[in-house]
Amino acid sequence: MAQGSAGHDVKASPPPSPAPDRPTGRRAGPFATLASRPIRSVLAWQALATLAGAAVSAIASGRAAAMSAALGGGITVLSTLVYALLLGIGAKATAGASVLTMLRAEAAKVLVIFAGLWWALTRVPDIRPLPMFATFVVAVLLFSAGFLARDRR
Repeated sequence: MAQGSAGHDVKASPPPSPAPDRPTGRRAGPFATLASRPIRSVLAWQALATLAGAAVSAIASGRAAAMSAALGGGITVLSTLVYALLLGIGAKATAGASVLTMLRAEAAKVLVIFAGLWWALTRVPDIRPLPMFATFVVAVLLFSAGFLARDRR
């Protein structure tokens, strides 16, 4: 301990605490975004569109078309899950960090889409492109409708 001018012991003061109005930069858990109403709504809409596309394709063109439609919608559902997970674990302390997190999540989503479509078109036997792309496009468009679902807070 340090000696004061009168010979008294002086205790060191504790370090200052961060200002309460300054963001701490804490990250949410990876599943925090999945709990939001807009993401859950989009995932539900995409899953329902995938099931409907597969059912219509099965009735119209058979099992191979139904599987193709399910793959098209499934690729979109998977990409939305990846987007939500990466959005949940990214930093949001500043506006710049939030934008960077969103860009990373969107880039991963696009990568999953390209990889999924490539895999389906090159590796899946008896693929039917029309039902696959039709269901894929409907599910992708439903992602854009996510702003219609408001998050209750």
